[in-house]
Amino acid sequence: MSNDWIDDEGFRANVGIILTNDSGKLMLGGRVGAKGWQFPQGGMAPGESAEAAMFRELEEEVGLTTSDVELLGVTRDWLRYRLPEKFVRKHSQPLCIGQKQRWFMLRLRTSDKNVRFDRGDEPEFDRIRWVEYWRPVNEVIYFKRRVYASALHELGSTAYPNPMPRPPRWWPKRWRIVLDKEPARAGSADGNDR
Repeated sequence: MSNDWIDDEGFRANVGIILTNDSGKLMLGGRVGAKGWQFPQGGMAPGESAEAAMFRELEEEVGLTTSDVELLGVTRDWLRYRLPEKFVRKHSQPLCIGQKQRWFMLRLRTSDKNVRFDRGDEPEFDRIRWVEYWRPVNEVIYFKRRVYASALHELGSTAYPNPMPRPPRWWPKRWRIVLDKEPARAGSADGNDR
C-alpha cells in the first residue's frame, strides 16, 4: 500500500487481528506459496482509525465482515518490533525499520466456512487452521514473537475471563518474566529477546 503511514522514527502503523472461535482456539493464516503462519495484519493509511483499518484488513485478508465477528478488546498502546537488517528496504522512502501495531481480539460469530481469500487485490493467505492459544508465538517468524506474546498476554482476559491459559513450558524463562510485568510494555521496541 503506497499510502502507508510511517512515523518519524521509521515505524509503519499497522493493525493485528487475533480471531478466536467458541472452542477457544485461534485462527492462523498460511501465507500464499510459503510455509509461514501468522495472524492477519496490515497497514493503516494516514487518517484511518485503527478499528477501521482492522475491519478493512479482516475483509481483505480473510473475507470476514463486521457481521461475522464480535470485537472483544484492543491493546492499550502500540506494540513495536524492528525488522532484521536483511528485511529493511534501504532504498525506500520514507525508510521503514519496523512496525508499530494495535492488536484486536475478535470472536468468530459465524462459520469459518465464510473465510475467503479472494477479497483483496493479492491474497495474503491460502489456508487457515485453528490452534491452541499460545501456539501462534511458536509459529510466527522469529522477530514478531515478542509482539505476539505481548498481544496475547494483554488481550487474553477478553476471550478467557476465568482463567486465561498459561504460557507453555517451552517458553524461554525471560519471556515469563516479561509477562509478569505491565502487558502494554511487554514488547521491546526492537523485538529482541535479550
